[in-house]
Amino acid sequence: MKTKKLLGLACLMLISLLSKAQEANTNPLDTLTTSVIRLQSDFDVLRRVKISGYLQPQFQYIDSPGAGSYAGGNFNANVDKRFAMRRGRVKVAYETELSSYVFQMDMSEKGMTIKDCYARITEPWLKTVSLTAGMMNRPFGYEIGYSSSLRESPERGRMSQIIFPGERDLGAMITIQTPKGTNWNFLKLDAGMYNGTGGPSAGINASDFDIQKDFITHLSANKSTKNEKISYGIGLSYYDGGFRQGSKNLYRMNGDTSFTALSDTANYGKIAHRQYYGADAQLNIQTPIGITTLRGEYIFGRQPGTSSTSASPVAQPTADCYVRDFNGAYFYFIQNIASSKHQLLVKYDWYDPNVKVSGDQIGKYKIGAADLKYTTLGIGWAYRWDTNVKITAYYDMVTNETTTNLKGYDKDLKDNVVTLRVQYKF
Repeated sequence: MKTKKLLGLACLMLISLLSKAQEANTNPLDTLTTSVIRLQSDFDVLRRVKISGYLQPQFQYIDSPGAGSYAGGNFNANVDKRFAMRRGRVKVAYETELSSYVFQMDMSEKGMTIKDCYARITEPWLKTVSLTAGMMNRPFGYEIGYSSSLRESPERGRMSQIIFPGERDLGAMITIQTPKGTNWNFLKLDAGMYNGTGGPSAGINASDFDIQKDFITHLSANKSTKNEKISYGIGLSYYDGGFRQGSKNLYRMNGDTSFTALSDTANYGKIAHRQYYGADAQLNIQTPIGITTLRGEYIFGRQPGTSSTSASPVAQPTADCYVRDFNGAYFYFIQNIASSKHQLLVKYDWYDPNVKVSGDQIGKYKIGAADLKYTTLGIGWAYRWDTNVKITAYYDMVTNETTTNLKGYDKDLKDNVVTLRVQYKF
């Protein structure tokens, strides 16, 4: 009897030990499985995060000290040579299948500003319609949205900088484009509403100052041949907006001879209407001598400004409003030298803020320096040091319209600029 009791007790002890051993063997596996799941989840989050950026330190020389320039901003008084950090960008993007978030900062000796801060969501059914909201590039033309880290010339054209200050703006945009691999993916339509004040830059707070919101749209088509040796694209753009006038005086052109004042207290607070039309085209051809790129854009329309500038205002103007009809364009010729790291560039652009006047008409009847036409011929060379570093040498030859009736503009200004730049991109 005692033997049976002892045997039963031993069996119970053995079962208990085996059970504990099984638990001991199971728990580490469970812990390991849980840890792996957590690591996989963390990895999936990190995989969706992309960090990129670039630096553009540069040296510039201009023909005369203190000259005005659109090659990175005006030169300070008594300065004809300068070192500058033209751009110092850091960009963070988080992307999922149907949404994304983008944040980008710019840092230079002039300060630190937000360049991009927007969210984008895509409907889950056809994956064709997307909504983007926040601070983003305006969807007009090609050059505005083309990244400064990819653009071959150091700066955008004079016209782009004047009518689209800061390139970006606060607003919301609808994009219609079918998914990649579908028959109609080559077509893209962007349409959005924006404040119209532009994006912030160093020392400038571009908050909205009136009830007016601006409508911008761009329709584009991009295709390539089956062997992908030729690619091409075209686009059409439209802009409709304006800003609140800060004076009772409104000046319009009287035919093509002079500005005429329309003075009325009712003008104060009214919206000065601006309207742009644009067409752009791009062509890339791959041949034995290298890739040849041709690119161009033409814009015309009506632009309200002041007597001293035709630039789109970033704050409430208090000066009298001047309405001008303008046009402008840019053209690129880019040639990669065979399969080498060298690239040559020729760029020509013009901006005519007032197409109704020219020459000695300027300087009379309220027509001033803001109505002068400018053309720029740029010649450049770029060298790809490696996958991260690009070295650029560029010469801007700027020519202004002349008139004997405006002091200081009876001959071409000395404002040609040499730019030497190193770009590091990651």
